[in-house]
Amino acid sequence: MKLTRIAIGAGATALFAATGALATTLVQQRRMRGMETLAQTLPVHSKWWREHAKREGELLYVVLGDSAAQGIGASKPNRGYVGAIMNELAETTGRSIRVVNLSIAGARLREALELQLPAMRRLGPPDFVTVGIGANDIGSYDRERFEREIEELYSAMPPHTIVGDIPSFYIGAGERRVREANAILHETARRHGLVVAPVYSETRRLGVLRYALNQVAADFFHPNDRGYKAWARAFLPLVREVARGLRVRPVETSGAEASGSGAPGPGAPAQ
Repeated sequence: MKLTRIAIGAGATALFAATGALATTLVQQRRMRGMETLAQTLPVHSKWWREHAKREGELLYVVLGDSAAQGIGASKPNRGYVGAIMNELAETTGRSIRVVNLSIAGARLREALELQLPAMRRLGPPDFVTVGIGANDIGSYDRERFEREIEELYSAMPPHTIVGDIPSFYIGAGERRVREANAILHETARRHGLVVAPVYSETRRLGVLRYALNQVAADFFHPNDRGYKAWARAFLPLVREVARGLRVRPVETSGAEASGSGAPGPGAPAQ
């Protein structure tokens, strides 16, 4: 009887182990397929933003960032957080917006400095800027390098810039690095008078289980449409504050014009 129980226990343990191994394999296979699928969207999203940048607008909104700024993982490029910001700017200001999205999938701080920042300078002074970068620096995180590069980037940002902090990685060494990097990010932003969109807090609030179940794209890394709504919640209140200062102001009429006196207006007959 005792041997039977031991055998049953051993069999159950082996079954659970096999089931766990199978589940892990299936998840890894699904993730690989998801990564391949999302890789195919990279040129699609990049082209969409390049075409969109050709549209004229009264206000110039420039985007610096990585694949999240491209909207990778969303069903359409404009369903990421940048699309939500673009819509909010237009609605709050009542003005047309030209969006130049200089973000690059996979970009780290170094690429932002070497490629994106010079491209922004060539555009002339922007009316509004968002910066969302740093997540790709976590894998090979080096504190001194991160401090040096984020200082260089943030010190070059113009007025009306909102920077996003790094989203939560939820668990493990990655999460510990994110917290350290975000502390540096917040302090650097404070020194340069930049406001920080709390992407970390919004994504952390979701929790790893909820994020994994319905907030993540097929690669189990990038947000999906739902996941990007958390990013939008971090940015939009701050965007509204900036946008109110960019509204069209009504032309004031002088007292003389209001009373009908003074020089005739353009096209009016001489008295």
